[in-house]
Amino acid sequence: MFHSSNDKEKILLAKVAADDEHAFAELFENYHQLLGSFIFRLIKSEPLTQEIVQDVFLKIWINRGVLAEITCFKAYLIVVARNHALNSLKQIARDRSRQTAWVNNVLRLAANDQNETDTHINTSELIDQAIALLPPQQKKVYLLSRREGLHQEEIATALNISLETVKKHMVLALRFLKNHLRTHIGIFLFLLVRLFNY
Repeated sequence: MFHSSNDKEKILLAKVAADDEHAFAELFENYHQLLGSFIFRLIKSEPLTQEIVQDVFLKIWINRGVLAEITCFKAYLIVVARNHALNSLKQIARDRSRQTAWVNNVLRLAANDQNETDTHINTSELIDQAIALLPPQQKKVYLLSRREGLHQEEIATALNISLETVKKHMVLALRFLKNHLRTHIGIFLFLLVRLFNY
């Protein structure tokens, strides 16, 4: 008997709703690339895209009981993914804001201890200045890693260099940045450079 693609999808969703793991694997296979492309267009980060795709499908599996009632799974999937991606971006922004506030508060307390309350240290600006002083290739590797969130293998592919070269550039960049911060802010901030390695 002939089934339309919509009928096939409804049958597949009904099977997933009935705890069929094979059907869920098929659903994942049918939609994970589409979902990944959609999320990547929103957030422009491959590692975060992969994480969100996994989270969205986990959420779908956890709430699989409602799938039998879904009339258009693609639309449902996009709504769930968009909401999750936006929540993830908001959480990242909150985390960065808290991290910046914490660093600035620690620096303020350190400045008070040193009777330098009139000195305002803009941590982000100082770090950006230090990054600007890096040699071009080290700067590219550092920014792709820390600002774009790429893994070292991805950086090697993007820059057409070996993985060992990427590792060497990261070590040299981090060493330079730590020394630069230690020189310009003092030993107290040097204790904070672990933030580069989060």
